[in-house]
Amino acid sequence: MNQEIRERTKWFMDARFGMFIHWGIYAVPACGEWMMSQKRMPVEEYERYFDLFDPVDYDPAAWARLAKKAGMKYAVLTAKHHDGFCLFDSALTDYKATNTKAGRDLVREFLEAFRAEGIRVGLYFSVIDWHHPDFPKYADRNHPMRGCERFKDEVIDFDKYLAYMHGQVRELVTGYGKLDILWFDFSYDDMCGEKWKASELIKMVRTYQPDVIIDNRLEGSGEKNGSIATASPLSYSGDFASPEQIIPPEGIRDEQGELIPWELCATMNNHWGYCNCDHEFKPADMLIRKLAECVSKGGNMLLNVGPDARGRIPDESVRILTQIGAWMDKNSESIYGCGISRIPKPEWGRYTQKGDIVYAHVCEAPLGSLPLYGIGPDELEGAFYLADGSEIRRGETWNTAQFKKTAFLTFGEEASFTYPLPDKTDTVLKLVLKGNRG
Repeated sequence: MNQEIRERTKWFMDARFGMFIHWGIYAVPACGEWMMSQKRMPVEEYERYFDLFDPVDYDPAAWARLAKKAGMKYAVLTAKHHDGFCLFDSALTDYKATNTKAGRDLVREFLEAFRAEGIRVGLYFSVIDWHHPDFPKYADRNHPMRGCERFKDEVIDFDKYLAYMHGQVRELVTGYGKLDILWFDFSYDDMCGEKWKASELIKMVRTYQPDVIIDNRLEGSGEKNGSIATASPLSYSGDFASPEQIIPPEGIRDEQGELIPWELCATMNNHWGYCNCDHEFKPADMLIRKLAECVSKGGNMLLNVGPDARGRIPDESVRILTQIGAWMDKNSESIYGCGISRIPKPEWGRYTQKGDIVYAHVCEAPLGSLPLYGIGPDELEGAFYLADGSEIRRGETWNTAQFKKTAFLTFGEEASFTYPLPDKTDTVLKLVLKGNRG
């Protein structure tokens, strides 16, 4: 990882936890953001949702307060998804929020609201556009009109589309103030890299937003990292990798074995966009543990919400984020600014680390004393519950005597007894080490 990327991503790797927001006219049919492709809907049929879109309850300030309450440090909104509909007031199309019943620039309101709460802001932009007449259709594996005979011999001007796409990105990077993240999506087959005139695009973006962090999907996707993980990354390889709906087994490293910035993007249920029949929401305790797992592997978590057609974040999402926020309120020190510990993963949970401080995320109650795997009795200077700052008793006793290389702690008064975890989700212990184990 070169020094320029290291400097740009410092705040990002400290923040660790962000909110993804997938929202657009696909919230009206409420079947997810890919429904136009999945149902092979022609533009004329899909456009009726444009006429129906009326987000009367859109309150980005409430979204921002929820994100802050959950402990999220940044947020990324879909300015334009694959269906081509723009939440921003693009001068290059009429297919935008200002021409719906909303009648206003919804991206601008989002940016202002989140910045007001001190949350860093990013915009998602799809380089795919199923609404534009010069985007490939018949032979494209994702387009709603793939295989449709009436488009088999259609002649398009892809350069005209690229000029349009580049123009919209220029609007975003010049008309909305400082952006912290630009999240492109996505490449596939030969629709990759210079097919998007990616070098030219990145050069333009960097001219106006030199410090913006860019993902790797002008070249990669959820299926591949692209050259960001090689010894010779290309100019458009991005600043961070973006695994989707899966946590990498050992984080993500380049060919030299050096950790590169990465961010898990994940849904709360099984859809990105609002789906009114999908109530398979991941519980808060699972998401908390997965956040800790990401950090323990040197990564971030970008957790998605899909607001409904009225502009409301679903009640299930609000409830879960509130529960995550209650945990973060007491334990965020073990997340922000933390990363991989040099001490190997313990069997009962995970370690995160910041300097000489190791944070033990205990997710399984021990039988008797808790063994601090990888830490010797003489290396441990102090141990405290992160949630309340109280000291934890040492657990070395008669039945640990034969394990002299391992420090032990107890959750109660008698070291050889078994006690429940104070926090069944993830009890975080702050371990102060002697010397320098950072």
